Amino acid sequence: MTDLLNKHDFVLYFDVQDGNPNGDPDAGNLPRLDPETGHGIVTDVCLKRKLRNYVTLAKRGVPRYDIFVKEKAILNDLIDEAHEQLSVKAKEKGEKTEAARRYMCGRFFDVRSFGAVMMTGKNAGQVRGPVQLTFSRSVDPIVPLEHTITRMAVTTKEEADEQQGGNRTMGRKATIPYALYRTHGFVSASLAEQVGFSPEDLALLWDGFARMFEEDRSAARGLMSARALFIFRHESKLGNAPAHRLFDRIVARRKDPNKPSRAFSDYEIIVDDSNLPEGVTLDARRF
Repeated sequence: MTDLLNKHDFVLYFDVQDGNPNGDPDAGNLPRLDPETGHGIVTDVCLKRKLRNYVTLAKRGVPRYDIFVKEKAILNDLIDEAHEQLSVKAKEKGEKTEAARRYMCGRFFDVRSFGAVMMTGKNAGQVRGPVQLTFSRSVDPIVPLEHTITRMAVTTKEEADEQQGGNRTMGRKATIPYALYRTHGFVSASLAEQVGFSPEDLALLWDGFARMFEEDRSAARGLMSARALFIFRHESKLGNAPAHRLFDRIVARRKDPNKPSRAFSDYEIIVDDSNLPEGVTLDARRF
């Protein structure tokens, strides 16, 4: 395993058609949005969940690629296990915590990628992850829709008696006709060195962004697809240019502003790769 020597900043575009990419439990599970602008929002936690699920499938049974935050996991049990599995028994409390922290980073991909607070049981410290994501925001305002749906069945006999044999129940489903989302991300080489996040982990991260929606299908989410990933690679660990200046070089625009968007083909992504700052290269991947 080699060290990650380069800082990376990236822009990810993904879209949704006739689905709800990230429901808001505070708003009846309607798609999240910015109430002032009407732009749609997808949280960083939502995308990290999809990445974790992809890694679980892609690296099942492979050492170093277990997942810490997963469905039905009892986190304190996993932290306690770290203390039990330590091959070197530290004497001091601080040494035990640091040894447990290193164990967790070495075992769990999501811990050494996104970080974790592991002080809820036996103390395994806190990890500041080298991979960070912003909230995703739609390129244009979204139009959330609610659809009435019916089910030709009931859940209890009492409900069937009330329906007098009709056996119809009603429900609601929220969708967006179409939206293209953009998120920004950062990979710190300095933090990667501290937790053992390797070039192999980074390659898996890029692969995950391209394929995480393929194994996350559901009727509620509609058709979600990764569309483009633009990776700015810096020569140095600390970076050769501010991230925001690099992000400004990439813009997505609707081809016809007078026509509502209903497909990715309604957009064009414009990339200014001329005169990049010295020490910065751009890797443009379109899916």
